[in-house]
Amino acid sequence: MPWLVLGLWVGVLAIVGPFAAKLSEVQHDRITDYLPANADSTQVARIQDQLPGGETTQLVLVYHRDGGLTPTDKVTAAEQVDRIAGAHVLTAAPKGVPSADGATLMYPVSSNEPGTDEKKRDALVHDVREVAHSDGGLSVEVGGPGALATDAAEVYDSLGGPLLYTTVAVVAVLLILIYRSPVLWLLPLVVAGIADYLSMGVAYGLNHAFGTTVSGQSSAIMTILVFGAGTDYALLLVSRYREELRHVERPYDAMAAALRGCGPAVLASSGTVAVGVLCLLAADLNSSRSMGPLGTVGVLCALVAMLTLLPAILVLLGRRVFWPLVPAYGSTPKVRRLSLFAAMGSSAGRRPLVVLAGGAVLLGVLALGVLNLPGPVKEEDAFVKKPEAVTAMQTLARAYPDQGTQPITVITPAGQADRTLTTIRATDGVGDAQKGRTGKGSTGAGWTEIDVFAKDAPQSAAETATIERLRTELKGSYVGGPSAQQIDLVDTNARDVWVVVPIVLLSVLLILIALLRSLVAPLMLVVAVIAVWGASLGIGGLVFGPLFGFEGTDPGLGLLSFVFLVALGVDYGIFLMHRMREEALRGAEPVAAALTALRTTGGVIASAGLVLAATFAVLTNMGLVQLVELGFVIAVGVLLDTFLVRTYLVTSASVALGRRVWWPGALSRGSDPDAVRPERQPETV
Repeated sequence: MPWLVLGLWVGVLAIVGPFAAKLSEVQHDRITDYLPANADSTQVARIQDQLPGGETTQLVLVYHRDGGLTPTDKVTAAEQVDRIAGAHVLTAAPKGVPSADGATLMYPVSSNEPGTDEKKRDALVHDVREVAHSDGGLSVEVGGPGALATDAAEVYDSLGGPLLYTTVAVVAVLLILIYRSPVLWLLPLVVAGIADYLSMGVAYGLNHAFGTTVSGQSSAIMTILVFGAGTDYALLLVSRYREELRHVERPYDAMAAALRGCGPAVLASSGTVAVGVLCLLAADLNSSRSMGPLGTVGVLCALVAMLTLLPAILVLLGRRVFWPLVPAYGSTPKVRRLSLFAAMGSSAGRRPLVVLAGGAVLLGVLALGVLNLPGPVKEEDAFVKKPEAVTAMQTLARAYPDQGTQPITVITPAGQADRTLTTIRATDGVGDAQKGRTGKGSTGAGWTEIDVFAKDAPQSAAETATIERLRTELKGSYVGGPSAQQIDLVDTNARDVWVVVPIVLLSVLLILIALLRSLVAPLMLVVAVIAVWGASLGIGGLVFGPLFGFEGTDPGLGLLSFVFLVALGVDYGIFLMHRMREEALRGAEPVAAALTALRTTGGVIASAGLVLAATFAVLTNMGLVQLVELGFVIAVGVLLDTFLVRTYLVTSASVALGRRVWWPGALSRGSDPDAVRPERQPETV
């Protein structure tokens, strides 16, 4: 049977392999891959694709010299702009706009030459930057939405390799420390890598079959989930397999017993994560919704690999894979005088209400840090290391403090373009407006594009108010552009929280009820993970600004961290409560069942928590604020859940509730038709 399993995996990889290698070809990071599905700004981006020439790439060339531009500087700028105009098809002749202090000169440049082709857009930006180079003390920067998109794409493209290598290295180190074996640590890592490769192939297939969006963010999260969740399942399986090898002679039979013992918990755990992440399909934000299918694919591929391929390899290698700590048949594990988790369980068991109250107060205090979270992050603050497009925006903001330097795009029905233009110019906060691209307007598919410049700086409160006024005044038109996109991101994330969160909670609760056959235990676990989420966000509020120096919070942080912390956090609750239920079915009293479950699963949960937290912590080394914040909050949340909530609070609550924790099931009455007496003492992990 193990050889058959290996043969099947070789066949699957042979089929999936060619598709896995193509995933990067369908990965896109255009703004429409992240915007809300039905927002004004999304409609603007889609309609722009239908206009003559397709999507416009907008750039801004920023020339600056401290103390003021010289006549030579202005000549240099004009010559460089002429060279760009001669080499590329521009929608209008660029005109220089000097700053009031004479130290800065900006040239807005737009071209529909690349259309929607990201590679052509990047080539245009790089070519413009090569022509518009600094000279002496003259500083030249290329910014604008097109340059910002190129810089963001380069960051996402750079995630793949470093993310995978760092994740593998971190997991490898932790597994070596956990297993203390020269061979065993390698197996879960190799199987996780195979699962990641499989998930890439499946993700590519979903994209072609159903048009599933694949972005840099969603593919990065998929890899993290495969290694994090997959290694967790491996730790639980290997721990139970080691335990069974001491009581069962044949490795094949020991593995069968291990799968029977931990299989339901692993299946429920992975099901909880998969269903929880899949609930993101209810989100209106494209970037959140695309994470649903890819995250689910990652978890399910990890599950299949860890419950089929890993057991087959372990059985074929036999007991020697555990060398030098080989679990011999008939042996008993080394009993420590007082293990860490036995001590923690004893302290929780002596005064459960005191421990429970103290932990609740601590989590509540930490959650207050949410009040210190910075506001929504601006485009210019979205990078850990600011690229050229961002420094250009900052230069413009300093040089033109009372002037909009980034266009607001209005798409209006062609038949009412003149009337719309008149309304725009009469709107408070508008500095200038003209029909887009050539000044004569770009019309196609029944729509006309109008460029609007606010009187105020981009993404300022005053510009936001101007955009809101335009949307109120312009019935039947759409208002988009970079600043409008940020408004839509914030608003849609707020909407998605109210829609997705209840769906996630209900789905997770139903799975827990089915597994534990109780109402009280599932409610206890769900309340626990919600408390962890609040405390983790609170810790983020205490460090993002003061320690990391971040100027804003990603609008999607609350929703995404909630989904992942609830889905992943319940994992450990399932491991603990499922073992507690096993002990109760064997006839153990409530307190003994709770403490035995903690003692036997504490090591596995701690190891799994460390691995999962470490894999998400890898995101804190990435170049985007949104990934750093998400990785930090989830990593902190997993550690809180592992070492505080599961070990102390859930155990204390279980001890305090006694049999009532299983209400209304038969175990709450002290009997269960499935109850069996223990045949042996469980091994302490």
